[in-house]
Amino acid sequence: METRTQAPVSLALYQPDIPQNAGNLFRTAACYSVPVHVIEPCGFALSHSKMRRAGMDYMQHVEMHRHADWSQFQTDKPVGRTVLLTTKGEHCLPDFQFEAGDILLLGRESAGVPDDVHESVDVRLMLPMTEGLRSMNVAVAGAIATFEALRQLQGLPKPIILSE
Repeated sequence: METRTQAPVSLALYQPDIPQNAGNLFRTAACYSVPVHVIEPCGFALSHSKMRRAGMDYMQHVEMHRHADWSQFQTDKPVGRTVLLTTKGEHCLPDFQFEAGDILLLGRESAGVPDDVHESVDVRLMLPMTEGLRSMNVAVAGAIATFEALRQLQGLPKPIILSE
């Protein structure tokens, strides 16, 4: 896919294993013109029908970059902080200041990211949630963090006014 105007942030999906969640994240990325980095291997083919159904016809609007593994992502990624969304974060979303170039990293739905990835990121960020609950759906967490990052960086698209 061709490169578009540089978005202030991008998403990175670490070895996604649920196609519907990946599809929803691609749709979010398309709606916000945010590039997506897919760090393979995936737990499904990127052409999987459930991912395509969740992404609907938005997939053609996504700037996607595929990386064979974490090492290749580290070599090829754009300049910027890697911000891992994790329940083990030391920063909380409402108090965090995003910077242009941040890459929002989302782990596998089934296992998050391994310790070496967890330790190699620049920032570990958590979303506030009710005590005693384990975690949010990865696509929901990614959408919340993407929106907040774009809001802070004045990178949200102009609203579409629908006439009645």
